[in-house]
Parts: sequence; structure tokens; C-alpha cells
Amino acid sequence: MAGGYSSEKFIDYVRENHAGLRGFVRSLGVASMWVDDLAQEALVIAYQRMDDFDETRDFGAWVRGIARNLVINERRKDARRKRIISDNLTEVLLASSSMPENEPEEKGDRAQAKVAALRECLKRVPEKSRTLVQAKYEMELSAPDIATQLDMSAAAVRKSLERIRKALHKCMQVRLAGGGSAG
Repeated sequence: MAGGYSSEKFIDYVRENHAGLRGFVRSLGVASMWVDDLAQEALVIAYQRMDDFDETRDFGAWVRGIARNLVINERRKDARRKRIISDNLTEVLLASSSMPENEPEEKGDRAQAKVAALRECLKRVPEKSRTLVQAKYEMELSAPDIATQLDMSAAAVRKSLERIRKALHKCMQVRLAGGGSAG
């Protein structure tokens, strides 16, 4: 830390602002189990950037700005993960839809229609089925891990996922054929 700031000065700033920073991070909708981590990360960044801090300004406001940017970045990363995870799920389900190998890969409107049909069909499955699908394809958990979380056997998880994939495939076929009320 250059610029004439001592570690003691930084520690004073932290003491004065730590509780307020944690409250601010919590107020941004951060899950309680992550509040301390994000507040600490903001303070680490503040420490690394103390040369950029104008001592005539409010340290608390400055570090809250850093925390705010961290939360924004987390939301962006989360949104990217959700898009990728959703695409991953789409690929898995479309691949399991038993398209003949010699049929060319679908492009454009038909592919978009399949994705839209899948999303609509996912909305229509029971909550427990959606939980299984999310655990498998979004969280990328193994059948034994899902079984532990949901108090099921691994075999029951695999069989349930197989049934859910078949039901989603059937629902998608009906929707794509023009019978939009399938479920």
C-alpha cells in the first residue's frame, strides 16, 4: 500500500465501515451465506487500490461502490451461467429426442421452435421433476448426489430422469406438431 496510507489507517477505515458494508451487501439481495465473503472481497480490493482513494471523500461510500460492482459482476456471471446451463439442458434433451443420424442438424426457425417448446414443456412438469432436471443439468450433480439431496436411491433418480426426458420429448413433439396445450 503506497501513497502514504498506513495499514493502521486502513484498519481504522475497516472498523468504522465493516458493519455498514455488510448491511449494504445484504441489502443488495446477496444470500446471507455470501454476505461476509463479498464484503471481505470488497475490502481486499479497497486495500489493493488504496492509492486510488481520495482521503477527502467518504471511505464507506467508496468501498460500498466496490461492493456494488462485485454484486453486479456476480449477477452477470450468474446470468451467463444460466444461459449456458439452459443451452446445455437443451442440447441434452434435443440429443435424446432420437433424431435419425442421417437427418441434417436443424437450423433457424425449427431449432428455435424446439427450444421454445422445451422451455414451455419444462414449465409444465411437476415441481419435483423440475427439481430433478435442475439438479442434473443445471447443477450438474450426479445421480448419487441428487439421491442424497432428495432422499431417493440413485437408481430411482436415473429412472425418474429417464421418464422426465421421455415426457418432455413427447410434450415437445405435440407442441411442435401444433398442439400447444400438451403437458
